[in-house]
Amino acid sequence: MSIKRTRESEEMYLETILLLHNSSANVRAVDVCEALGYVKSSVSRGVNLLKKRGYIDIDPVTGNIAFTDAGRKKAEGIYERHRTLTKALEKLGADPVLAEENACRIEHVVSDEMMQVFRDFVAD
Repeated sequence: MSIKRTRESEEMYLETILLLHNSSANVRAVDVCEALGYVKSSVSRGVNLLKKRGYIDIDPVTGNIAFTDAGRKKAEGIYERHRTLTKALEKLGADPVLAEENACRIEHVVSDEMMQVFRDFVAD
């Protein structure tokens, strides 16, 4: 269970950083704290793990977070899953808010094979 939670947490941080970068050139850990509503110590640990795994770089002077190529690719993949799942749930008749909330949870546990089923469903 801890592996799943670690993956979900990692993916939430990556997706949040991506969305923050879409609206601002400079993203720092404090911005991630505000976006997720997490305490600074949790975000600091999470961001440092992303750096250790080679997904982000952190400017030592400004604290700005930048994606590595691998980190950007992973974050964009996570966000694509989120958008696809949201669209699929809405297509099934879910309220947009409900679809968004559930897509956010499902995106971390759905298999690649099942994601392709959702992609095909949304493409129809």
